[in-house]
Amino acid sequence: MTSNDPNERELARPDAWQDEGGNKSSFDEADPAVNETITQEETSPIQTAADPIRFAGFWMRFWAYLLDLVVVGSVDRILINPIFRALDIPLHESNLFAPISIATAITFYAYFVLMTKFFGQTLGKMVFGLRVVNLEGKKLTWSTILFREWIGRFISATIFVGYVIVAFLPKKQGLHDLFAETSVVHERQNEQVV
Repeated sequence: MTSNDPNERELARPDAWQDEGGNKSSFDEADPAVNETITQEETSPIQTAADPIRFAGFWMRFWAYLLDLVVVGSVDRILINPIFRALDIPLHESNLFAPISIATAITFYAYFVLMTKFFGQTLGKMVFGLRVVNLEGKKLTWSTILFREWIGRFISATIFVGYVIVAFLPKKQGLHDLFAETSVVHERQNEQVV
């Protein structure tokens, strides 16, 4: 079906845009460093413009986090504890800077940072159909993820209200999400098979 209406032609070609002066351009001409946006493949599990974005509330995020703690605890017990026992390093020191505390902290933060960077979600979020997204629609950068998962989580854990505010904010953001300009959303549930 063809049409002479210029608006329909622009909708058929979403990579073209027109500025206020009426000059046409396309996204491929723009600087990719400035307009680093999420590609279609990366947005497929995220809500589309036709579907409203459903932000994940406190309880969904809570259950996903508990499942992530089980995963991290299992990794620690399967990998870290046997290594420490083999090297005769004590497992039950209460010191903050004890070797076991440092090793478990590394696995905890490595899990959250790497899973969020490469998959946009942790195993807990995958099970519950959740995903971390940038509110501006840009791809999650290393700096955003490191700040969200490392510094932001530390602040949210120190000030417990940082997690509880998820239940009360409109975009369901924790303190760490507010700092990093991210949120956790529900993935599209019913994708149509073509």
